Amino acid sequence: MKMIDPHHHIWDMDKNHYGWLEADPPIHIFGDYSEICSNYFIADFQADGASSPYELVKSVHIETGYDPSNPPGETAWLDSIATAPASRGMPNAFVAFADFLDPNVDAVLAGHAAFANTRGIRQILNSGVDNPHLNFIERGDLMTDPQWREGYAHMANYTMSFDLQIWPWQMEMAAAMVGDFPEVPVIINHTGMPLAYSYASFKQWEDGMALLAEHAHVSVKISGLPMTMPNWTVDDIRPYVLRTIELFGMERCMFASNYPVDGIFSTYTELWAGFDEVTKDFSDDERSKLFHDNAERIYRI
Repeated sequence: MKMIDPHHHIWDMDKNHYGWLEADPPIHIFGDYSEICSNYFIADFQADGASSPYELVKSVHIETGYDPSNPPGETAWLDSIATAPASRGMPNAFVAFADFLDPNVDAVLAGHAAFANTRGIRQILNSGVDNPHLNFIERGDLMTDPQWREGYAHMANYTMSFDLQIWPWQMEMAAAMVGDFPEVPVIINHTGMPLAYSYASFKQWEDGMALLAEHAHVSVKISGLPMTMPNWTVDDIRPYVLRTIELFGMERCMFASNYPVDGIFSTYTELWAGFDEVTKDFSDDERSKLFHDNAERIYRI
């Protein structure tokens, strides 16, 4: 079966600036990121993709914390890669960075939109970290900030979606925010980033995902689960995968790798084999949607 990976990264640390990878020690959420602080090219990604149980045919690149003073610079760089014959057209879509607090955000969006493969924007919104297991930059709850919301409203001027990355305790706020902007398709990153420590954490995540699932313009990438589950097994991820599909339906879910970041926790083969095992009793049509069709439709590739 063919597959699309709708959440991966590449970087060239010799040519570009990535503050989080260049920090000493590297800025991290769940683990030691030092092992990925080296170049990761499209050829490296394709080599990892060739190890999966399926045929990797398309991909979506998600912004990588590139130089914040020039967000369209990353999109221009990606375009040069996607149009090179050796890349086989990958990445087929770009999700770029924009800061919606920037008074010039419309110009930034226009800069990204100038490239044909641009499909969306991500601004990481994780905030309110009070868990000793985690280390993350405090960003504040931007979703209620009037200036941020004014900037976000510019998305309606472009045919772009928004990749939403938050913690479970932010989901109620996020559900209200996305409900205020139904014209902007939203794609939840990393299965809503559940913290798999207890039943209480599962319930908080489940309740928040249910609120987000009420909005028909919200879909979800089932990815990033190994980040919160050291030494994970298929049985560890199974309840999160299945409950996400139950809440959002088969049409609004897609599997993704978060590579090479998730390479800290799993090989590419192990990630996709895990998804394969969880869905082994699904129909061929259902599996095709999760591994390929939904990503192709939602990201318009």
